[in-house]
Amino acid sequence: MDSREYTRCLIIGSGPAGYTAAIYAGRANLNPIQYVGLQMGGQLTQTTEVENFPGYPQGIDGNQMMMDLRKQAERFGVDIRDGIITKADLSKQPYVLTTDRGTEIEAETVIIATGASAKYLGLEDEKKYNGQGVSACATCDGFFYRKKVVAVVGGGDTACEEATYLAGLCSKVYMIVRKPYLRASEVMKKRVEDNEKIEILYEHNTLGLYGENGLEGAHLIKRKGEADEQKYDLPLNGFFLAIGHKPNTDVFKDWLDLDEVGYIKTIEGTPRTNIPGVFAAGDCADRVYRQAVVAAGSGCKAALEAERYLADINK
Repeated sequence: MDSREYTRCLIIGSGPAGYTAAIYAGRANLNPIQYVGLQMGGQLTQTTEVENFPGYPQGIDGNQMMMDLRKQAERFGVDIRDGIITKADLSKQPYVLTTDRGTEIEAETVIIATGASAKYLGLEDEKKYNGQGVSACATCDGFFYRKKVVAVVGGGDTACEEATYLAGLCSKVYMIVRKPYLRASEVMKKRVEDNEKIEILYEHNTLGLYGENGLEGAHLIKRKGEADEQKYDLPLNGFFLAIGHKPNTDVFKDWLDLDEVGYIKTIEGTPRTNIPGVFAAGDCADRVYRQAVVAAGSGCKAALEAERYLADINK
């Protein structure tokens, strides 16, 4: 006897995209099963205050917002479960996905909302000061550093964008760049070079962070390993990582079209992937905006598409 479970709609992930997809799929009576993944609530649970999501004039704690979304999904009968998907077979329908506990689920439709993880330098201090001065999202957290001194780590377009954004809020922005040049496009390079609030620290690495009650600065090293190597401390209020994101899509790489970084490619303007009935929503498919409100909108689209797809195949 086959012990596999069956569902019309499986949702993988639980950030704004996953929960919004769950709310819509639940209301459409698809009886979805949702696996919350490694980080229940997604990246927003790493943020203290969310001030830019419409409908919260005073702002809201990231964890609280995700709990509210979860309750809303539960209200519509979504079967929300702990665990991650460790294996996927998308070769034929119904698709078979296996959880970390070995449960096999046959799904007519799959909504992938597994998000992306910000890349960190790998310093112990990054964990210590996470939410207390360390952030991987300038547009999420920059507002809290108005008129303060911050640093952005990275030398690509994203780092330049973050530095420019922060320069509109902060009194001073340092860019900590490992190489003796910026990897960014000419336009972005010029933008940061011409901004009087931004100072680029070329050939610099971060050795660690320091501070008693939250972040107070970074231990830096200039021209590491060279004869003129120099170590010094840079006082800071905020330390922003902008060295990229890694989409959490490895489990699907044998089946779905991914870009060179690992973001799921979708058919333009839709959450549809190259496999019928499999949809992608949120940061696992969005390398451009990476905002909660955009992710929520894409989760809505994915659930609507899943509903239409099921209606079509069951005609």
